[in-house]
Amino acid sequence: MKSDAQLRQEVRDEIDWDPAIDAKQIGVEVNQSVAMLTGHVNSFAEKHAAERAAERVAGVKAVANEIDVKLPISHVRADADIAKAAVDALAWHTNVPDERIKINVDNGWVTLSGQVDWAYQRAAAERAVRYLKGVNGVSNMVTLKSYVAPSDLQQKIHAAFERRAHREARQIVVSVNEGTVTLSGKVQSAAEREAAKGVAWGSPGVTAVIDHLVLE
Repeated sequence: MKSDAQLRQEVRDEIDWDPAIDAKQIGVEVNQSVAMLTGHVNSFAEKHAAERAAERVAGVKAVANEIDVKLPISHVRADADIAKAAVDALAWHTNVPDERIKINVDNGWVTLSGQVDWAYQRAAAERAVRYLKGVNGVSNMVTLKSYVAPSDLQQKIHAAFERRAHREARQIVVSVNEGTVTLSGKVQSAAEREAAKGVAWGSPGVTAVIDHLVLE
């Protein structure tokens, strides 16, 4: 079990190590293995990168991302310009059915809505707009189309866990109710939790994932 002081230093080191982040502007505190990030960065993409960096540290149970996005003057754009750039970004992304997604921009905050077939399409839409100049944040409200889940969905998800991380698979319990998958058991880090949810979301017929995983 790592102390909060040790976790704080490791999160600090991980953020320092990531070249996509200006670590000088970010503060880190850890309380009962929950990391809180404060300060400010120049883009939403950098804020997101800092959160992912903290999640990669083994022993971090959760991350509270309180970093403010303060865009440089040269990056500030009108909402109409951001909306047009977002439309173009979705149109050019081969994994995104852009005709099914609606975009709303309010003070630089992009909200995506609509319905797609797969979780990877929903995630790809968010990635496509996350790195646009002028974006302060992204709310992904895109939903998944309901499909009849295969009868062996639970076995398929277990098999995917076995292929990717056998050690973690032994400690994760999967239950399925129609298209809703519930994950319980133990993982080693917040990053492993996200990876486990990613495996579940990537399975055919899954429309919702409930996370009951705990850090060991």
